[in-house]
Amino acid sequence: MLKDGEVLEDLFNGKKIIQNKNLYRFTSDSILLSRFARAKHGDDVADFCAGSGVVGFHFACLNPHVSSLTLFEMQPELSDMSARTALINGFKCDIVCCKVQDIGAEYNDRFSLILCNPPYEKSGFENQDFQKAVCRKEITVTLGEIILSAKKRLKFGGRLAILNRADRTAELIYALKENKLEPKRMQFIAGAAGAKPYLVMVEAVKGGKEGIEILPSAVN
Repeated sequence: MLKDGEVLEDLFNGKKIIQNKNLYRFTSDSILLSRFARAKHGDDVADFCAGSGVVGFHFACLNPHVSSLTLFEMQPELSDMSARTALINGFKCDIVCCKVQDIGAEYNDRFSLILCNPPYEKSGFENQDFQKAVCRKEITVTLGEIILSAKKRLKFGGRLAILNRADRTAELIYALKENKLEPKRMQFIAGAAGAKPYLVMVEAVKGGKEGIEILPSAVN
């Protein structure tokens, strides 16, 4: 099951995930997002910018009552790793290798929940390997394109749980509301208790009413 440079790492309660030492490897941000998102019984779930699948797989482990899981990732190497992780653990899911902005119309109004830990840096990483840089920097997709795609693929009343830099909170909220995705829950992430937050997680509802719950900051 493993290829050159790959290792099996712990995912959840004995489940394993394939990671490659030469490609982008998930961080604790992904685990925080999968815990922040709330599941409903029978949810049809998508993971945008899925990478090696950690957000979607960890969320499925926490919420085994979801109906379906679909992972969207543009890099073939990462999609292939996700497919083999699914086989190792017996996960039932669909793996789609494409850019978020190129997701087909057959997925329109399909999902009740979309998870997304996107590339959220606008600069830097010029000297990094391209395959790693595109996972962290807006090289191939922008925040606006991700949110527009989520709007199209969510059912009415469906939720988007997304993570971004704390200093981009205003931009994130504006883009969500512009696309009729109403922010309903927000939680900042800090490196220590009382420290300045560096990330923010938001859950927005397609066609939802105004009113947002601000949760206590999480410590990572």
